[in-house]
Amino acid sequence: MGSIQISEISQIALYFIVLVPSAYFLAAFMERIFTGKIPKALAWLQPVESFSYKFGGIDAKHEISWREYVKALLVFNGVGLVVLFAILSLQHLLPLNPQKIPAMNPYLALNTAISFATNTNWQAYSGEAALSYFSQAIGLCVQNFLSAATGIAVLVALARGLRNRGTDTLGNFWSDLTRATLYVLFPLSLVLALVLVGQGVVQNLSPYLTATTLEGATQVIPGGPAASQIAIKQLGTNGGGFFGMNSAHPFENPTPVSNFLQLLSILLVPVSCVFLFGRLLKERTQGHALLGTMFMIFLPLFALALWAESSTNPALGGIPFIEGKELRFGIGSSTLWAAATTAASSGSVNAMHDSFSPLGGMVALFNIMMGEVIFGGVGTGLYGIVLFVVLTVFLAGLMVGRSPEYLGKKIESYEVTWAAIGVLVPCFLILVGSAVAASTEWGLKTLNNAGPHGLSEILYAFSSAAGNNGSAFAGLGVDTPFYNLALGLCMVLGRYIPIVAILAIAGSLGMKRTAPVTAGTFPTNGALFSVLLAGVILIVGALTFFPALALGPIADHLLMLQGKLF
Repeated sequence: MGSIQISEISQIALYFIVLVPSAYFLAAFMERIFTGKIPKALAWLQPVESFSYKFGGIDAKHEISWREYVKALLVFNGVGLVVLFAILSLQHLLPLNPQKIPAMNPYLALNTAISFATNTNWQAYSGEAALSYFSQAIGLCVQNFLSAATGIAVLVALARGLRNRGTDTLGNFWSDLTRATLYVLFPLSLVLALVLVGQGVVQNLSPYLTATTLEGATQVIPGGPAASQIAIKQLGTNGGGFFGMNSAHPFENPTPVSNFLQLLSILLVPVSCVFLFGRLLKERTQGHALLGTMFMIFLPLFALALWAESSTNPALGGIPFIEGKELRFGIGSSTLWAAATTAASSGSVNAMHDSFSPLGGMVALFNIMMGEVIFGGVGTGLYGIVLFVVLTVFLAGLMVGRSPEYLGKKIESYEVTWAAIGVLVPCFLILVGSAVAASTEWGLKTLNNAGPHGLSEILYAFSSAAGNNGSAFAGLGVDTPFYNLALGLCMVLGRYIPIVAILAIAGSLGMKRTAPVTAGTFPTNGALFSVLLAGVILIVGALTFFPALALGPIADHLLMLQGKLF
């Protein structure tokens, strides 16, 4: 396959061979956590859990309605945002700042606080130059855990709502959040961080070192508590790099082993959440059908990106697309990482997406535009695809002339309205935000590329923000008041409106009784439904974004074939 080596194909195959069974067994472990059956190996953490409830005055056994669940979630995330903003604004006065890094400017601090509180981890700065160790470890790393745990909590609440009969209670947010953090994310991150340190990832609190090169020049060698943050950035699909070059930086990702483990970690928990969904519903085939849909969409798109990246660039004399890729890992690994990180709302990168072929970049962009329902973030992809499930069963019901049902519960106008809101709001944010940026001096003055490639950079920025992905096409200066505020608004609305929508649906369906299965019931756990669901997702994505993609990456590709670059 062009410049792709057999060894790279073998690594890609090994990746999926390891991923799916690992996620299956992790889902079994997570089911025990969220059904109150804490494994003996983690019993030493139970006093910590009990103390946290006592300290917060929380009755962990008290179940709350979906509205109370939403309120608790928004208040908790809002407080975390404010605390992080304060840390970034005052980091010059706080400890663990050996480099004497000054405070962030207010616009950037607000954007960064929103970014990490919403699990987006969009970065308009370079970590080693803009953040103290305190800001990295206490500010960003803590939010990496809490924002990821929030997504898992919403997934668990959704499963309870779908399983309930005659009640709108969804469990207890504080209990779900605590257990997701304490028993799932913390142990996994601890193990991965220790392994990464063994591979050479930096983990220290020492001041930066100054070295003299062979040519006699001086070079500053950064350090810091990187491994601990990198572990949760990947497992929590956060994606924010400790260093500016993210996982292309040798201090974050020094070896092929660390590269494989970090790439595996991006999809491990999201795929586990799909298996977990079926387990919590007591109908595992429901999870299998959704996972089949995800792979049905992901694999062809990844194959297209791999074909495009392994071809040659006719505008540059037929050389391969190796610009912007980390040569230690190769084209295959870089392409798989780009596809996985944009399908999973992770946003971490080990190559520069701006340097991908137009079609390769389009795959990454389209993955985000579809709402990252292919795997998605920890919990978020699953509840994102359930929004499409509601629309799909509604359309299927219209086609066969039967009341639409999901898991035996009737889907009515209330659920369809919330599903439409959850699906369409991120689309609105992407298109309107990109249109404003592309038609005003505020959005164009920091654009480094003209033509369709420049439009792709703007589309990618707003898609990444509204989809809570956090990766960047680059080529666009975003540390300006306009982009800090506009992208920050997209992050907030793109994160919390779908959460409110899915919890409203969960609460509504929880109040309904289950209808008996009849010969006319449309099964939602088979291959036919998976195909129909994939078709709805792709059609919605195509109808919404094809004009924008045609003006951006598709036009970029056609002009490249004629020898024109931007």
